[in-house]
Amino acid sequence: MKAVLCKRHGGPETLVIEEVPSLRAQAGEVVIAVHAAAVNFPDTLIIENKYQFKPALPFSPGGEVAGTVKAVGDGVTGFAPGDRVISACGWGGFADEVAVPQRKVVHLADGVTMEAGASLLITYGTTHYALTERARLQSGETLLVLGAAGGTGLSAVEIGKLMGARVIAAASSADKLAFARRHGADATIDYSKEDLRERLKALTDGRGVDAVYDPVGGAYTEPALRSMAWGGRYLVIGFTAGEIPRPPLNLPLLKGCSIVGVFYGGFSEHEPQRYQTLLDELMQWLAQGRVRPAITSRRPLEEAAAALEDVAARRVIGKIVLTTALGRGQTPVSR
Repeated sequence: MKAVLCKRHGGPETLVIEEVPSLRAQAGEVVIAVHAAAVNFPDTLIIENKYQFKPALPFSPGGEVAGTVKAVGDGVTGFAPGDRVISACGWGGFADEVAVPQRKVVHLADGVTMEAGASLLITYGTTHYALTERARLQSGETLLVLGAAGGTGLSAVEIGKLMGARVIAAASSADKLAFARRHGADATIDYSKEDLRERLKALTDGRGVDAVYDPVGGAYTEPALRSMAWGGRYLVIGFTAGEIPRPPLNLPLLKGCSIVGVFYGGFSEHEPQRYQTLLDELMQWLAQGRVRPAITSRRPLEEAAAALEDVAARRVIGKIVLTTALGRGQTPVSR
């Protein structure tokens, strides 16, 4: 089978594509024949050994896939060869096959495309958990989304609207903001040209925002935190800007607001029953078309490095999905 391999830590240019032996399902595992794999920002971190998960070399990046079950190991129940499934595998997804513990495998409804299924768990799952459990967002509240045109930010725009919030999308270009508006944003801020704090004052009549969804970090964190309404919730999603901010902690005190961490993987481990309840709701929304991942680029697996470079440089609007030969209707070579 074909796999994108990280054999030494570094940028996307260090990745290689090789033929490797086909996988065998160990006890408790499901081997998925990958049709599609989403490209996410953590994939750029894991190959540089900068992510919280640090697989041993060599490994394939790719934390999220959709495909069909190829084989199941001893003790696996509820899955059989041929089943359509998705998985937040963590790594290993940029390959023709990936072996995943059964607990990380989810059935995919027949009416949902493989590309959409592959784009759900990391972005929409994180956002659903963030807005529902961590922010406890209420209908009528105002939600600020930073980095609103990326896959993660767009999921927050979409789910925020679905939950009845007024959504303010912030991004770095007019094209990105227009895209966010097409996906439901009520108002926009171009923080490459506009003062974020002053614009938020104008948009909220000086009241501030009830929740901030921040996958960006860096220089935008403090002005966004200063723009919180009383009792607001600041959601720490990630740091695509590269800098982990250090905001003044007198701001939460003065505003009576909370800075709340969002770690979807940790949630799944520590609260598996609640995780499953939210996942069931999210899968239902996907099947009903109430959430629709904004896939703007479909590329062959062989272009994984270029896709990661685009994500790392924050050039991507929407979501990139890689497809395997099987996902493109071809017959992959197994060895």
